[in-house]
Amino acid sequence: MQFVEVLGFVAGACTTAAFLPQVIQVWRTRSAADISLWMYCVFLFGVSLWLAYGFVVAALPLILTNLVTLLLAGAVLVMKLRFEGVLRFNRDARPREESE
Repeated sequence: MQFVEVLGFVAGACTTAAFLPQVIQVWRTRSAADISLWMYCVFLFGVSLWLAYGFVVAALPLILTNLVTLLLAGAVLVMKLRFEGVLRFNRDARPREESE
């Protein structure tokens, strides 16, 4: 493995690992109220583009680290939507009624 690939893996591992505390915090507290929905949407789009770029240039560090980042950041986004009641996983659940 060349130095530049090692550098890419280390850089990718650091930026990917940065999402672990966020995922754990949101999962533990069952709250993502302070997380920006639009920021995560734009971020996931950007990570998806980096992943596509990684495939185009055949750069394994870009592919692997952005794939993991996409999964972690996607998990935070799904939990945000779930905990705010936007996503429902129970088929029998009725929509929330708005108070008058």
